[in-house]
Amino acid sequence: MKLLRYGPLGLEKPGMLAADGSLRDLSQYLLDISPRTLDPKVLDQLRALDPASLPKVEGEVRLGAPVTAIGKIVCVGLNYADHAKESNLAVPSEPVLFMKATSAICGPNDAVIIPRGADKTDWEVELGIVIGRKAQYVEREHALDYVAGYCIVNDVSERAFQHERGGSWDKGKGCDTFAPIGPWLVTADEAGDVRNLDLRLSVNEHVRQDGNTRTMIFTIDEIVSYVSQFMTLNPGDVICTGTPPGVGAGMKPPQFLKPGDRMRLSISGLGEQCQDVVAWQP
Repeated sequence: MKLLRYGPLGLEKPGMLAADGSLRDLSQYLLDISPRTLDPKVLDQLRALDPASLPKVEGEVRLGAPVTAIGKIVCVGLNYADHAKESNLAVPSEPVLFMKATSAICGPNDAVIIPRGADKTDWEVELGIVIGRKAQYVEREHALDYVAGYCIVNDVSERAFQHERGGSWDKGKGCDTFAPIGPWLVTADEAGDVRNLDLRLSVNEHVRQDGNTRTMIFTIDEIVSYVSQFMTLNPGDVICTGTPPGVGAGMKPPQFLKPGDRMRLSISGLGEQCQDVVAWQP
């Protein structure tokens, strides 16, 4: 099942993607795709619906992040060995965690804004885990039971803020529009083998990242269990699982985003994102 939210910013409606690729409206059953929607019983009720019986959404529409009221975004850094190498950093013995501000969330095809004073804005295609049940001190063998589904996240990063301004990584990760999420949430039962998903990102039609989740250092179940030892995960929380090699900072010479660039991201079975890069305006 592929759940989505569509419509103008702040006025999104709940929807579902039908097998034929059409968008179907869920407003008669839900007010929105919220953390409550991710409860296993609610998801089962939605699975029982025939998408063909739902009103078809006609024309081009904006897509928002597929879940509203996301409580927190937890990110795993350096989770692909090749990416750690290109970053000139050691392969971690435990997951490296940082947070991404929820004010960075935007739709999968919304413009990405280069922040004021930024000059090293970078791209990172990542598999996002969406939590469906409250998770606290979860054992690895049960960790996947707490996952509602998966989505694409672009962990946009300003490297100068991240590495050259002191303190934690967070200040280079949480700028407005730095977390495009979507286009939809694919429930765990339909996401396929998440240990073998292709990830790809291009800038101006030039492929920059071309990886696969099988090269993750820490797997999905390990990550969910590990994070739950340090903080309670609530329904709707998103965990970004790291990026494969090919980021701009790792290129020789480094290359970063500039106004007028276009990013295109995809993960097998989870859809595609496309963002235009624009300059910050006061």
